[in-house]
Amino acid sequence: MAQLAAPGTVRRISGVDDSATSRAVVPAVGARELIHAAGLLTSRRTGVWAWTRVAGDAMDLTALGIAIAHRGGRRRRRLVGVTGAVAGITALDLLTAVRATRAKNSGSRPAARGARKGGSVELTATTTIRKPAPDVYAFWRDLENLPTFMAHLEQVRATGDRTSHWSASAPFGKDVEWDAEITDETPGERIAWRSTGKADVPNAGTVWFAPAPDGVSTEVNVVLVYEIPGGSVGKAVAKYFGEEPHQQLDDDLRRLKQVLETGEVVRSDGAPWGKRARKEFPQRPAQPLSDAELEKGADA
Repeated sequence: MAQLAAPGTVRRISGVDDSATSRAVVPAVGARELIHAAGLLTSRRTGVWAWTRVAGDAMDLTALGIAIAHRGGRRRRRLVGVTGAVAGITALDLLTAVRATRAKNSGSRPAARGARKGGSVELTATTTIRKPAPDVYAFWRDLENLPTFMAHLEQVRATGDRTSHWSASAPFGKDVEWDAEITDETPGERIAWRSTGKADVPNAGTVWFAPAPDGVSTEVNVVLVYEIPGGSVGKAVAKYFGEEPHQQLDDDLRRLKQVLETGEVVRSDGAPWGKRARKEFPQRPAQPLSDAELEKGADA
């Protein structure tokens, strides 16, 4: 969770004070989310855990509402954006809780380990890109760029200024498509979107862009939420996310960093197929060349 891995970044992006209270609360929220995730993935009482997650979301919305009332200017706008994103996540969590309760009452059993019928997966990731925030924002805002670094996306086609059609193929095991709309955005700072209509895999996401402390780079923070349905599509999604769902988004942001900083996805022996996540192995760390390799290079 970004709240645990990079709490300072989360505070800056969200417009929260760098106070003793925020330094304690932000990691606590991250720890709570991990506890909820563990409960949803391992407990048979999915409905109970889903409802506790909704309760946590309600607490977050209350705290954000209080913070908004005492802020102004840019920090207030950031808090409003965060509140909108949390509200979207709350809606998905509420839907998950209702469906999980209905499934329990009807005697349904989980479809697969790690992806219970009516369950959801929340992915978070953060990276720093050595490009100005307006440039990174502009690249992401052109939604048709997303498949260049998001492994599960085959195509995103703009259908309007704030609407688009998305399709995903191989990694999910079967073709899925959905329409999406941008629900809120602050130019240069944040974009929030969600699927619309009868999407095969209902989802929502928010990405924040904030200047890094070095004054040159941009901190990018992403939250994606996928509602995992029942049936074959749900099983395919669960299999795709596997045991390390956050790794998928980490890999996506690593590819985004490469595209913006170098102009292309770096390919190596460890990742010969570029962005295809299910074919991509972790890239090996750089190692010094051997004497033989140095001599060979000198002779070339």
